[in-house]
Amino acid sequence: MKLARFIGSGRETLGLIRGNEVVDLIAAGLPFNSMHEIIVAGEEGLALVRAHAGSPAHSLDTVRLLPPIERPGKYLAIGLNYRAHRGEIKEIDPPSPGQQRWFNKQTSCIVGPSDFIEPGVSEQLDYEVELGVVIGRAAKRVSAGDALDHVFGYFVANDVSARDWQFHSPTVTMGKSFDTHGPIGPWIVTADEIPDPQDLRLRALVNGEIRQEAHTSEMIFGVADQIAYLSTAFTLEPGDLIATGTPAGVGFAMSPPRFLGSGDVVRCEIDGIGAIENRVR
Repeated sequence: MKLARFIGSGRETLGLIRGNEVVDLIAAGLPFNSMHEIIVAGEEGLALVRAHAGSPAHSLDTVRLLPPIERPGKYLAIGLNYRAHRGEIKEIDPPSPGQQRWFNKQTSCIVGPSDFIEPGVSEQLDYEVELGVVIGRAAKRVSAGDALDHVFGYFVANDVSARDWQFHSPTVTMGKSFDTHGPIGPWIVTADEIPDPQDLRLRALVNGEIRQEAHTSEMIFGVADQIAYLSTAFTLEPGDLIATGTPAGVGFAMSPPRFLGSGDVVRCEIDGIGAIENRVR
């Protein structure tokens, strides 16, 4: 299933995507008021959503899609997780061999799949297409073999980066967390529809030009290994988000660098999930 949040008929509500339509689940009588409540309810929640699949729907053209989950507790992102991306920036930011490299994106950066990206004070605005993961069941010290059982679903993410602020501190959080620098969406595709998250093709386009294109099998650390590693240190909770790394082709690594400017449109796509498209204002 594809689950969304949207504004329809002048109010925020929850939606089930049905082709080119979206069912208003709250209007149809679903006993949940937030995506987080559906996630926490697990299989019981998804069964209730399925029961409302035949309800009247809006055309997707007539609604505004919102970030598919309300403010999550955590938004964690891994850096340098594609070999080709490591190669293109190794002289700028040498990786630590054999280690996963994590940072926080502050959850206030999150915006919807068609919202504007604001540069803020950055003069080196960059894009990063990534597969996003939504945690469904609490994960603490889980093995890689069991990790995917804790996934609720997947989404498309753009880890927008203020490169001139990214290296102000070793955590890189400042340059990764500007307001509007976390477009996600367009919806959450439930885990049952993505049997193997390492079998997806993703790409980023700027003004129609393909800048990034890769396959999730090219990750150094797969989704399961990421969840296992993080859960060794702390509990991943229902609704937490993970951005799983970006492939080569970022503007920062080009010679000369090609940063985003006013009016540029960034489209991030993942086959089997969907696309988000955001304009720089």
